[in-house]
Amino acid sequence: MTASNMTAHASIKPAALLASDRVRLISPASWFDPQKVQLGLRSFQQLGYRPELAAHALARYGQYSAGTPAQRLEDLHAVFADHSVRAIICNRGGYGSVELLSGLDLGLIRRNPKILVGCSDITSLLTWVHDATGLVVFHGPMAAGDFARKNGVDIPSWRSALSQGAPWELGPEAGLRVLRAGHAKGKFYGGCLSMLVASLGTPYEIQTEDTVLFLEDVGTKPYQIDRMLMQLRLAGKLDKIVGIVFGPMMDCVQPGAANDMLDAVLMRVLADFSGPIAIGLRSGHVPERNITLPIGLACELDLTGTATLRFAEPAVTMGKRGE
Repeated sequence: MTASNMTAHASIKPAALLASDRVRLISPASWFDPQKVQLGLRSFQQLGYRPELAAHALARYGQYSAGTPAQRLEDLHAVFADHSVRAIICNRGGYGSVELLSGLDLGLIRRNPKILVGCSDITSLLTWVHDATGLVVFHGPMAAGDFARKNGVDIPSWRSALSQGAPWELGPEAGLRVLRAGHAKGKFYGGCLSMLVASLGTPYEIQTEDTVLFLEDVGTKPYQIDRMLMQLRLAGKLDKIVGIVFGPMMDCVQPGAANDMLDAVLMRVLADFSGPIAIGLRSGHVPERNITLPIGLACELDLTGTATLRFAEPAVTMGKRGE
């Protein structure tokens, strides 16, 4: 299956994550300091979960990979096949999750829907898993990063996205501010801008039609953001979206430079897009309180007054969960 010939899949929601549930930490991309994941394990325990490391979570291969592609893929398949584990949390991004895409057992994933959380390089895995199976996945905090530091995780959004069977919303407290007023309804979708652009021209090209597109990155100069947005535009990926939400875009302007410099660049390159645009949603590459967001869930972006992103339905199911 490739992006060019795939058919749309009905949304599949994973079961909710509840107290005392088992969560498994995997490393689909780069290796990391093992001490950090120990801090992450402790944080999960303090939240009432039963965390564990995947078999190859601490492996290291080559200059930057956490295990060989085969080891990383084995860990991912093993956790989807394990009915006793409720959530899959990625340890770190970096680079490498794209190496797993061609070997993914999509049927296994579709038959065993689970919570899958990550960001940064994990964007490649999240968007393809959703596009190919319909599974609602989650852009949010990682174990050896956000969970390993004080105040690294936004707990209210974590619980709203993963543990409750009710609608919820995010507003200015989540960093949202208006760049262009308006109102739109669509599927929430996206992630790290660099990773989204890197998918173009591959079998795993992002599918953006009828989406509120979320774009975030870190340490990227304004002209580089301009270039990547232009590439999305020329590839037709902005033609049928209904709204855009940017992350905080940390360290994307020189220290001391005004944020309106970046705002001006964004509005210039997006001049032909007539829908609502917001910026500042605190998810992904952020210094603290990383917000958990459901990729593939229907949402409403309301920028007609106070900036609000609403999820009108739960991202998880609350019914009986098979063992």
